[in-house]
Amino acid sequence: MTAVQTPRAQAPARPPVSPPSLLRAASTIVWRNLIHIRRMPEMLLDVTVQSVMFVLLFAYVFGGAIAAPGADYKEFLLPGIMVQTMVFSSAIVAMGLTSDLQKGFVDRFKSLPVPRPAVLVGRSLSSLIHSSIGVAVMAGTGLLIGWRIRNGFTDAVLAFALLLLFGFALIWLGIWVGSLMRTVESVQGFMFTVMFPLTFVANTFVPSESMPPWLRAIAEWNPVSAITQACRELWGNGPPAGPDAAWPLQHPVLVSIGWSLVLTAIFAPLAVSAFRRRSRD
Repeated sequence: MTAVQTPRAQAPARPPVSPPSLLRAASTIVWRNLIHIRRMPEMLLDVTVQSVMFVLLFAYVFGGAIAAPGADYKEFLLPGIMVQTMVFSSAIVAMGLTSDLQKGFVDRFKSLPVPRPAVLVGRSLSSLIHSSIGVAVMAGTGLLIGWRIRNGFTDAVLAFALLLLFGFALIWLGIWVGSLMRTVESVQGFMFTVMFPLTFVANTFVPSESMPPWLRAIAEWNPVSAITQACRELWGNGPPAGPDAAWPLQHPVLVSIGWSLVLTAIFAPLAVSAFRRRSRD
């Protein structure tokens, strides 16, 4: 007697999975990072409380001892403080990316059908939003203590656009460093060691004319000085650079755009390459 074989039930076919576009995946990561900020508002302390503290400290404690050429010191100070915030945004994105790599967030994405660059695009955009909040807070604080935009609407918008362009360029530096370093503590130590001289050896808080000649030359060729001078001129917060100033300060807007493009061209490929190597480990 032969056994009757019943046909095995076939599992239902799985619906095809279509991978999301780069824009949709990056938007999801941006939203995820913004939700972190909403649930942990202390993440905004660096661009809110600390920014306000810097503005008030320099305006009222050091401001009386520093002479600004052709402008009130508060108007001289605000562009420099805003540029400093954009520079420090590279440290924030570096620490965030290293934390994502340490906690396995990037590994989880590798198991999903999403475009690999979405992690970098999402991280860079969320960091730019984070820094923009800081600039908005400082602008509001500045208006309360007497800072004013004295030129037209177009020049004002151009200055804010320059800030964002420069911040976007430095974010790629942060992604590169964040991909190379193994711990958040090492990223923090390295970035602040680099960022403090970059922002203080410049015309950010004091006029470069007051520095010794050799230090003045370094300060005036510092890209931070060019973007600061560009914002001051566009907002009407000071006169153009004198005839004895270095060439970058004579053409600050063009030099700021050039520096931003050059830094992006250098650090974006380095950041993508380092991130690919790190995510393969």
